[in-house]
Amino acid sequence: MTDTKSIQISDYDYNLPDERIAKFPVGKRDDSKLLLYADGNIGEDVFHNLTDHLNADDLMVFNNTKVIQARLYFRKPTGALIEVFLLEPLLPSDYEQAFQTRSQCTWQCIVGNLKKWKTGQLTRELTVGDSPLHLTADRGDQNATSINVEFTWDRPDVSFAEIIDAIGELPIPPYLNRATQESDKTTYQTVYSRIKGSVAAPTAGLHFTQQLLAVIDSKGISRTEITLHVGAGTFKPVKSQTISGHDMHTEHFCVTRQTIAQLLEHHCQAVAVGTTSVRTLESLYYIGLHLLQSSKVSDSTFHVGQWEPYSTTDNIPVQQSLEALYDYLKENDLTQFNATTQIIIAPGYKFKIVDRLITNFHQPQSTLLLLVSALIGDDWRQVYQYALDNGFRFLSYGDSSLLKKK
Repeated sequence: MTDTKSIQISDYDYNLPDERIAKFPVGKRDDSKLLLYADGNIGEDVFHNLTDHLNADDLMVFNNTKVIQARLYFRKPTGALIEVFLLEPLLPSDYEQAFQTRSQCTWQCIVGNLKKWKTGQLTRELTVGDSPLHLTADRGDQNATSINVEFTWDRPDVSFAEIIDAIGELPIPPYLNRATQESDKTTYQTVYSRIKGSVAAPTAGLHFTQQLLAVIDSKGISRTEITLHVGAGTFKPVKSQTISGHDMHTEHFCVTRQTIAQLLEHHCQAVAVGTTSVRTLESLYYIGLHLLQSSKVSDSTFHVGQWEPYSTTDNIPVQQSLEALYDYLKENDLTQFNATTQIIIAPGYKFKIVDRLITNFHQPQSTLLLLVSALIGDDWRQVYQYALDNGFRFLSYGDSSLLKKK
């Protein structure tokens, strides 16, 4: 049995030449290549033929989060350029409420060139509609990785969402080593993105077109959506020698009662579109356990810790856990619930819900590669070597794969 905490991240390395990293997407989303892995066998196809490799009774789970224009730039009187990168809202902490605030809000941020902003306010003039607006940023408490920034503005008819739409820049992945272009505003969003909150796209979904979604529906394959807001931590490298020293980032997600019902109807099995859908789906099992094990509901009920799956000894069936979650929502007349997860999925993890995964090709020595290895074992090496040998494009704007749990 794998001792997950003792895994050496150096064992999950491979050579990724820079020229194999896709700097831009293919011309048509579903013309990307699709690697196929099942039962030790590897093949390939084109993504628009995805439904040829799915079953009519499958349930696909999509992450409908929308990437926000999270980079805000301010120029100090000295000329210094300060970048304020929005991570997640603090006051109010609810994403939708934070975007709709109309005079003031506070966000947890990463600040670029922070040494040039030791004191004082940052200010910026902008135009929303036909009228000017004065935006101010005040720095607050700081921790090891981020700083709290309070934003205020002098037009109560304008929401914070309108402000970032007016002056924010879409944050494409740092490994692309290029500036954001106007085209990224479209290509770095899934066609089904709806709920604002991510600072990185759930990139497995970038391959889907409206036409392909219509084909999926026409073949009787079921679809449902969850929302997990992707944080900047998704790019956080594993710097510790073993993964026991790596602190997983916490991400917020929302799941509807209808989705839980659909999972129950499909025998608690799903095809996850992207690693964010995996993290959400697998977290549901542990939230259901919390409800079964405690008569009192608290914030901790709806949080899944990093190592919780590896210390849980209960052998409660997945169906029983999801039924507990569904019953809780129904009894409290809730159509959905919000939760957070810090779950790390690595070799040694036992999947509860995800049977197959649609995902891109991930960076060496990353937690996302660990997740792939947890699903298909050491065969990840053959899969990635096949992709390298057969012209597949890597990372966010790269090609895709359909992987079946080993």
